[in-house]
Amino acid sequence: MTDLSNYYQTVQEKGSLRTPAHAQRWSTAVLKTLGFNLGGKTKKQLAKALPKELADDVKRVFWLAHFKNDQLTSHEFQNQVSRRSGNSDPQFARTPILAVFHGVKQLVDSNVQQAVADALSPEVRTLWESA
Repeated sequence: MTDLSNYYQTVQEKGSLRTPAHAQRWSTAVLKTLGFNLGGKTKKQLAKALPKELADDVKRVFWLAHFKNDQLTSHEFQNQVSRRSGNSDPQFARTPILAVFHGVKQLVDSNVQQAVADALSPEVRTLWESA
């Protein structure tokens, strides 16, 4: 198992989260929501570039007959992440989302970062790029 303590510490600090457990829960929520909103090819590319524990979060999302929303707003994305994390405030979710995106971008190369950016809706891409 890869030591992800630096990753979770980054998420905790940048995400204004109280504990490493909160960082882990938010990381899982963000990565599952991100995986849900990426096409298959990009999802595989991102998962391959991440440590197994994080890759599993990206890949383990299944919805019957899911159609990717190319116009997903950042608020809708924040709301999805917020609900998945057990929180109810999409406004607060923005901070941990940016923290997780930042942490993930530290772990993957620029080609993968660009592939993810290209696969996201314009508003969510802006979140990704500003992390």
